Amino acid sequence: MNLPQDSTDISESGPFIQTDAGVNGKHRDKGKEKFLQILHRYMEVHGTVYYETQRPPEVPAFVKNHGLLPQQELQQLLRKAKLFIGFGFPYEGPAPLEAIANGCIYLQPKFHPPHSSLNHEFFRGKPTSREVSSQHPYAEQYIGQPHVMTVDYNNSEEFETAVREIMRTKVEPYLPYEYTCEGMLERVHAYIQHQDFCSIEAPFPPANASRVWPGGLFTLLPNSTLLGWAANSTVPPCWPPLSALRLTVSKEGQSCVEACQTSGLVCEPAFFRFINNKEALIKLEIQCEVVELEVNHIFPAFSVARHECGLQKESLLFSCAGFSAKYRRICPCRDFRKGQVALCRDCL
Repeated sequence: MNLPQDSTDISESGPFIQTDAGVNGKHRDKGKEKFLQILHRYMEVHGTVYYETQRPPEVPAFVKNHGLLPQQELQQLLRKAKLFIGFGFPYEGPAPLEAIANGCIYLQPKFHPPHSSLNHEFFRGKPTSREVSSQHPYAEQYIGQPHVMTVDYNNSEEFETAVREIMRTKVEPYLPYEYTCEGMLERVHAYIQHQDFCSIEAPFPPANASRVWPGGLFTLLPNSTLLGWAANSTVPPCWPPLSALRLTVSKEGQSCVEACQTSGLVCEPAFFRFINNKEALIKLEIQCEVVELEVNHIFPAFSVARHECGLQKESLLFSCAGFSAKYRRICPCRDFRKGQVALCRDCL
């Protein structure tokens, strides 16, 4: 945490920096001293690194370490602070959200390249293709500035510029609606009200869709390059409703998560079974010399170079996170309610 350099009383309002609160800092804070030195030039640095008998040597002498604090005391400390900093781990923890809710600005690292099972030990061996672009992607994408700043920690100049900007910025405590009690209850109500776990999901025929729906399944949306579900098409039972569907194509090497984010949308796995068909390929004007059913987590997708298209044979492998440098993916995106990303605009 950080308080102003001229502050001698912790009750004074000022910046706050946290380095993995309540977690032993022996391996968390190694190599981070240069960032703390930069911060120390602008503010007094406080930390909550746990230790039993002896102060961890990795915590610089200028850091006022409070050790492991009870939740109430930590909340009080956050309310007196300005800055809360993440050093890359743990991923997507609750602490940054608590800090933002108490009026702190959250400063976190952007990962170049994104962390994944291909390049990072934490994810290695885990059955996922997901890429993590920062320590807390939700805070980066759905909260953003002025409450959240995501910068390249390998660039000291960029890091220091962000610190100076934070010193000039005033923010009010902010809690996204979906993290309030009301937002949580709204979400649970929608899940219970609209989902049926007792009946078997009706199959959606991928091969003969154009014959079942003569008018076509998809239509170009007004003032957009995206496709939506055609209004004159029969709407099969589905939640989220198909009115929220926005069909797009990724770039080569891009996941559907990224492709949807580019259009200000989110990828919706529940919609994959409705776009895994030749009708989607035709409406997207994709040239396919061959269309095959395959067991591969990047499908439905197509190769521009080889004019080959692949549809998903195993529905359990539908994935928003999968990507391949050789393929462009067919992506089922949807809109979302501001402050309630889990729900589409027509979901209530």
